[in-house]
Amino acid sequence: MNIPKKLYKYESVSVQSLVNLKSQTVYFAPPSGFNDPYDCALKAQIAEPTDSEIESLREVYLAKDWPKEVKEKLDKASLKELKPGLFRAAKDASEQIIDNFIRSRGVSCFSEVSDELLMWAHYADKYTGFCLEFSTNHELFERARKVDYVEKIPLLNIKNIYADGERDEMMNLFCTKSKSWAYEKEWRVIHSDAGTAYTYPPEILTGVYFGPNMPFEMLEIICLVLKGQNPHVKLYRGKRSELAFKVEFEEFNYTPYIETPVGSSGT
Repeated sequence: MNIPKKLYKYESVSVQSLVNLKSQTVYFAPPSGFNDPYDCALKAQIAEPTDSEIESLREVYLAKDWPKEVKEKLDKASLKELKPGLFRAAKDASEQIIDNFIRSRGVSCFSEVSDELLMWAHYADKYTGFCLEFSTNHELFERARKVDYVEKIPLLNIKNIYADGERDEMMNLFCTKSKSWAYEKEWRVIHSDAGTAYTYPPEILTGVYFGPNMPFEMLEIICLVLKGQNPHVKLYRGKRSELAFKVEFEEFNYTPYIETPVGSSGT
């Protein structure tokens, strides 16, 4: 799946968001703080395993370095005897994987769009915040995953839960949300450690969109930060459309008052 050339990150105005902007960092938060109670916390539903899948799992476990008596019991057991135990074990394993993910992994969320009304309302503090535009041509986004919006909680394959190495099906579960959230058009970048702050190079921040309710004084503070370290960044001021239910953005140039001729405006 091709990642969009640009991704957007909505921010409310806070000490932390300003520090992140100044230090040019993206923060990877633990999913436990997400506002969707199902987000990254789905109780895994496992599809009924077929006989061939049970037999494959038997072979996997017979190859492991287990006590001889355990292997003998496993080898002699019928598929009917094995299925209930493996099914229970798979459910326990999947729930452990999910719990570990919620506690230890870090997730940073982005959107394909910069003008979604509900995103500005929910994630940019009722239009008073801002939205960062990133070029995805950078290692930060190499493993970005698109969120899948579904009607029903997906069924997992029992073999993939036990498989060694990367569990793609399990990872997809952490990028699955209800269709109710489809307006977010979300992409996720997952880090192995929660609470990590990743420093990005100045050139991948390509634009900043200001909410229509942002106080002018705060807009100036952000523009001054950007002028000192990201002078190439394009600036867009938002306003409510008078013809449709949407926010319209217009590009502008910012000039600090100290550099502004007497009698002219700073933007």
